[in-house]
Amino acid sequence: MWGEIEPSSPTSSSVAVQKTSSSEAGLDQNGTCTPPISRGSRSRNESCSSVDMPQEYDKSEHPTCLNDMIEAVAVSGSPVKSQQLGEPDLTLGERRQILLELYETKPLVFLERYQAHLKPEHLDAFSHVSSDFRAQYYCKEVQRRAGRQAHRTSVRNHRYAALRTLQKEGQYFSEEQMRFREPLLYEQYIGQYLSEEEILQRSQEAMEKGTGGLADLLIDSYQERVLQGRLQEQQDKEDGAQEEEEEDEDDEPCRGGGQDWEPNEQEKALLREEFLSQMHQRFLEGKDKDFNYSEVDDNPDYDNLDIVSRDAEDRYFDEDEEEEEEEETDMTQQ
Repeated sequence: MWGEIEPSSPTSSSVAVQKTSSSEAGLDQNGTCTPPISRGSRSRNESCSSVDMPQEYDKSEHPTCLNDMIEAVAVSGSPVKSQQLGEPDLTLGERRQILLELYETKPLVFLERYQAHLKPEHLDAFSHVSSDFRAQYYCKEVQRRAGRQAHRTSVRNHRYAALRTLQKEGQYFSEEQMRFREPLLYEQYIGQYLSEEEILQRSQEAMEKGTGGLADLLIDSYQERVLQGRLQEQQDKEDGAQEEEEEDEDDEPCRGGGQDWEPNEQEKALLREEFLSQMHQRFLEGKDKDFNYSEVDDNPDYDNLDIVSRDAEDRYFDEDEEEEEEEETDMTQQ
C-alpha cells in the first residue's frame, strides 16, 4: 500500500479555513456533504492534554455522512490505535475521536485503511480529495463492493423465493427426490434408522406413483441402482476425508451414539428436520448440481414474490454474510 499518504492539494487546509458558516455545518452551496473544518485549527489555544486524552466525539459538530462513516468504522472492531499489552481497551467514544482526527489530518490514509468498512453513501466525505487518483481508486473499490453485495442480495432473495415456491409446488423437496440427490446425507439422518416396515412402505409408495407396469418397475430398479452407486461414491469420499482429518463426533448429530444407538420417535423427527434444513441450505448456496440456477438468479419474476417469513430468510443468510465480510476484510489487510 502507499502508507501514510497526504492529500495531493497543498492548499486544501487553507481553503477549508476560508469556508463559510454553512460549510462548517457540513454542507456546501450545493447541499453536498463536505468535511468539517479541522479541529486542529480550532483548538490551538486548547489544553495540550487533549493530545493524550481524546475529547468525546460530538456528532452535532459534523455532517451526517461523516458521522455515519465514523460510526461504521468505530463499531467494526478494526484497530484504530497501537496499544501495549495490558493497556485498557479504548471506549467507543475514544475510537470515534481517534478516527475523526485521522480523517481530518490524513483523509487518504483513512480511506486506504478503512475502505472495506465504507458504503457509497459515505464517499461524499472525501469530495475534497476527489481529484486525487488514490481517492478515486478506493472510492471505486467501495462502489464495486457495494454493487457485488447488491447482486448477492438479489440472488439470495430470488433463491429463497424459489425455495418457497418449490416447497408448495411439485416434488423437488419430496423425501424421494432429496434422497436421490443426496443419498449419503439421507442415509445418515434418516435411512439407517428406518424400520423394515417403513422401508417396505416407502417402496410401495414409490410403486403407486407409477402405472404399476413392467416399465415402471424397470425404471425404479434402474434409479435405485443409480442411487446406490451415488451413495457408495459419496461414502468413499467421506471415508477418505476422515482418514486425513479426525472429525469431532459432536459435529455430526446424525451419528449420535454410534452403531448401537437407536433414536426414539422424537429424535427421529429432529433428525428429519435437520436433514430437510440442510437440503434447503444446499439449494440456497447453489450446490444442487442438476438445478439450473440461472432460471432463478436472473429471473425478475421472483422480485415480486412476497417474502412471508423475513426472520427465516435472515437465519439462512446471516452466517454467510458474516463469512463474506470477514473474507473481504482479510483480503484488504493482506
